[in-house]
Amino acid sequence: MEVLRGARLWGTSLGLRRWRQECVSKKVSEYGIGFRSVFCSALPCCNDNGNEWGFWVWKEEYSEDSNSEPDVDLENQYYNSKALKEDDPNAALASFQKVLDLEGGEKGEWGFKALKQMIKINFKLGNYKEMMVRYKQLLTYIKSAVTRNHSEKSINSILDYISTSKNMELLQDFYETTLDALKDAKNDRLWFKTNTKLGKLYFDRSDFNKLAKILKQLHQSCQTDDGEDDLKKGTQLLEIYALEIQMYTAQKNNKKLKTLYEQSLHIKSAIPHPLIMGVIRECGGKMHLREGEFEKAHTDFFEAFKNYDESGSPRRTTCLKYLVLANMLMKSGINPFDSQEAKPYKNDPEILAMTNLVSSYQNNDINEFETILKQNRKNIMDDPFIREHIEDLLRNIRTQVLIKLITPYTRIHIPFISKELNIDACEVESLLVSCILDNTIRGRIDQVNQVLELDKQSLCAARYNALDKWTSQLATLHLAVVNKMA
Repeated sequence: MEVLRGARLWGTSLGLRRWRQECVSKKVSEYGIGFRSVFCSALPCCNDNGNEWGFWVWKEEYSEDSNSEPDVDLENQYYNSKALKEDDPNAALASFQKVLDLEGGEKGEWGFKALKQMIKINFKLGNYKEMMVRYKQLLTYIKSAVTRNHSEKSINSILDYISTSKNMELLQDFYETTLDALKDAKNDRLWFKTNTKLGKLYFDRSDFNKLAKILKQLHQSCQTDDGEDDLKKGTQLLEIYALEIQMYTAQKNNKKLKTLYEQSLHIKSAIPHPLIMGVIRECGGKMHLREGEFEKAHTDFFEAFKNYDESGSPRRTTCLKYLVLANMLMKSGINPFDSQEAKPYKNDPEILAMTNLVSSYQNNDINEFETILKQNRKNIMDDPFIREHIEDLLRNIRTQVLIKLITPYTRIHIPFISKELNIDACEVESLLVSCILDNTIRGRIDQVNQVLELDKQSLCAARYNALDKWTSQLATLHLAVVNKMA
């Protein structure tokens, strides 16, 4: 081995890689030595004052009959092809094919790498049929051509890359092809991840029958010989629970959802990804909100928002909307955007409509509230879950305005209330009936004359009864204190 004097390259490792690729494309090194018979390497070094850093480049010459030469040819061809990837993808595909040709039917690492690049290029170009052909070809390499870890990492990378597609049929074909290839490979981690992705795809397509079958297989892979959940696989169990919880949430099966939700919170052996906990907490919040447990829903949505925020998921803004929804339904006077975590999103364009909604809700400004709903219909009402509960919000704010409106009166005409609340007289009657039944209002409705008659006497009596009870309790407390001091 001979160090090339004065061949010191300053800059980054990326700079060195580009220099090396340039040498490959020219088939000649900077020093006039045929690259086919030369292997260039580098070590980092500092300049004389120790501030900058670069590389000492040296060469190792191989004889013509060296066993490494075929690998060098493959490597040169691979990097030459990769250099074409950005500027001329079609030329890169043809060049990567030459890597496979150079292999001569003997599967190896460079052919595996070339196929991986060809899959990604074909996906980018929309050549999905060719991409699937190349992917099936790549899967034949995983048994012997590359190490188990290398194949797992590469296939995971490809699955993540392809999962950005909106083509559900393509994704299903891709995942099912992977699972078929993994039957003999016995790679449990990759099998689990691929099945989870396929399950998520079935969920997105609302194909709950196929999803249930996937979940059953996943559950079996995380059970002990006794058929119990293997708590040593806590992280994987939480991933399964998250997917199953989403399914029950979509089906509005609160009974099974509640059981599974409680189980997921009691798994302590796992170190879950924040995204998984975000999904579980969000579904828990939806469950509690549907059951009218607004405070529990508020807590869950806040935890989900924090987890989504930590994982960088765009679901955080959606979950923040749900948090605001729960806050209004629980009739809290506290602004949810006062918290340290939510404050930075207060002026986010997607959240701004909900911020204004909170303001009008807390001020009992029904006209402003309805105007915001109309102007931001897409942003607010397009979400099925928010739309499901928006009527409850309107009922709440109308009730508050109604109570404030009737307070000075003993008798009030229903058409007048209808005009003030901006709703039909029949809707006013329905609102009054529910308020009378839950004792929010004490009175009766004269439907013939369309009048609400308020029972102020019973209201005063109730107030005096409460004061009398309070006085009696104070007297009892006073007596107890005096006896202790005696």
